[in-house]
Amino acid sequence: MRVIFAGTPEFARVALQQLLQAGFEVPLVLTQPDRPAGRGMKLQASPVKQCALEHGIRVEQPRSLRLDGKYPEDAAAARQALLDAKADVMVVAAYGLILPQWVLDLPAKGCLNIHASILPRWRGAAPIHRAIEAGDAETGVTIMQMDIGLDTGDMCLMERLPIADTDTTASLHDKLADLGGRLIVEALEMSACGGLPRTPQPEAGVTYAHKIEKAESWMDWQLSAVELDRRLRAFNPFPGGATQLGEEVIKLWTATPEAYAGTAQPGTVLAADADGVLVACGEGALRLTLLQRAGGKRLPAADFLRGFALPVGSVLSTAENA
Repeated sequence: MRVIFAGTPEFARVALQQLLQAGFEVPLVLTQPDRPAGRGMKLQASPVKQCALEHGIRVEQPRSLRLDGKYPEDAAAARQALLDAKADVMVVAAYGLILPQWVLDLPAKGCLNIHASILPRWRGAAPIHRAIEAGDAETGVTIMQMDIGLDTGDMCLMERLPIADTDTTASLHDKLADLGGRLIVEALEMSACGGLPRTPQPEAGVTYAHKIEKAESWMDWQLSAVELDRRLRAFNPFPGGATQLGEEVIKLWTATPEAYAGTAQPGTVLAADADGVLVACGEGALRLTLLQRAGGKRLPAADFLRGFALPVGSVLSTAENA
């Protein structure tokens, strides 16, 4: 079976690698244009592009696939590349471009998407982050037959995965990437034998995983410690948590919720020692264990406090007054 692959980040690279290891022929890869990254802001190829080039696969990087859009020349070149590939199916994983109808209709077996949630829950751009933030007990991967809607196509395969109390977006991402790679191989093998099932998504239970915005990193200490712990884990590795003491912005990365029955104002520092910085919340308290000053390194609490004092009784800014 000839497979066109469209994807960009590490999540997609894992799937592409597993497809190649399983022996599928991939004549063409679509990925996002190179982006500036790092301190020097040099153009950097996506993980999917790097993988494709290592295997000698043709790569196209259109800025758009809309033939009537802002970059019609990109779309026209991509269309010709897709036609030249003569593929049976297209696999899409975290690509980053909307596929117009002409792309969905081009392969004989259509386009299959690897989506990191149990659809119809968490359609959209950030399903891993939002599942952790919401306190979901489990997530998973759905292989979906794509249609023109936003993650609304028929479900073909699904497998669930528990979310651990310590999972961050980074750790859960890696588990789901491996699962997605395994499931898409299974789906294509079933499709090659003519036996890939399709089930319409239920109308009940639809939620949307909106893109993570940097402004969401501000900690609202009025929330419970459990909620703030989930947000920190959901926003690790991006954008992390943030709070403020005076003019100093402090980035927060790891924490542990604890019981606290006192009456201190939310945001008040209750303790600051080698065990962490304990902060009162709307309910309970949060022990901050990995912190970072602007422009500095992420440091365990003991090391952070050697260079920056957080006196007991001081009040960290909430999201409303930061």
